[in-house]
Amino acid sequence: MTFTLVANPPERLDLSPLTPEKLAGIGRRDIEKIRLGMSKRASTVADIFRVSGDDVQNIVFDGGSGRFDRVAAELTGGSVRVAGDAGSQAGRNMRGGHLVIEGSAGPHAGSGMRCGRLEIMGDAGDCLGGPLAGELAGMNGGMLIVRGRAGAFAADRMRRGLIAVLRGSGDHAGSRMIAGSLVIAGETGAMPGYLMRRGSIFLDREPENLSPSFVECGAPENAFAALLDRHLIAEGILKLPLLGKAPRRYGGDNAVLGMGEILFPY
Repeated sequence: MTFTLVANPPERLDLSPLTPEKLAGIGRRDIEKIRLGMSKRASTVADIFRVSGDDVQNIVFDGGSGRFDRVAAELTGGSVRVAGDAGSQAGRNMRGGHLVIEGSAGPHAGSGMRCGRLEIMGDAGDCLGGPLAGELAGMNGGMLIVRGRAGAFAADRMRRGLIAVLRGSGDHAGSRMIAGSLVIAGETGAMPGYLMRRGSIFLDREPENLSPSFVECGAPENAFAALLDRHLIAEGILKLPLLGKAPRRYGGDNAVLGMGEILFPY
C-alpha cells in the first residue's frame, strides 16, 4: 500500500496509525478518514496523501517530511519504507518488522525499540535509541542502523540490542548505557560512554575526549570482537572488519558501576 504525498503537511503528523497491524481489515475510504494531524487543523490521510494499493503488509510513504512523526511506531510485523525524511520518534516501541527511512530522521529514532530492524539511510537526530523524558531505559532490543551521522546522546540508557552508526556521532555517545552494543565508524564527540554502567561501545579509531574515569585494560585477543566483525559484515552493515583480533580496551565508566567497555583498533 502506497501513501503518496500530495501536499506539504501544514502541521506535525502522527503516522503511528498507518502500520500493517492497525490497517488490517480497514477499507480504503475509512483509511482516508484517519486523523493524523496533532493540532486544531486535524489533517486526515486524504488531506496529505493519495492512497493506492491494497497490500497492508508492505507500506510505502512516497515522499517524506520532517513533520512525519512516529513513523512505524509500535510496528510488530511487515515492512514500512519512507522515500524521504521522517520526523521524531521513528520506529518508537517497535516490536518487529522492518522500517527503512531513505532520508534522515529526527530525534529519538528507535526509542523504546524491542525487536525488528530500523535502517536510516541519512542522518539521525539526538537521542538515537534513547528514552523519552521520565523513562528509565532506552532501546531494549532489535537492530538500528544509521548510514549517516547521529546526533548527541546516541544509545542513551540503552538496555539491549545493537546500534550501528557509520559516519560518526555527536557528544556523549553511549551515555548512561545499561547494556547492549553500540558501533560507531567515524569521529565521535566528547566523552563517549559517559556514565555507562555496562554494555560495549565499538569504535573504528581512538576517541579524542574519553572520560578520565575509564581505565586502559590493554589489548588482549578478543573472540567477541572477531564475532562482532563477522556479524556486521554478514548483516551488510560494514564491508571490512571494524576492530581486528586484538583491539585496545578501556573499562568504565568507573564513576558509576564501571562494568562497561570501549574497544577500538590498536
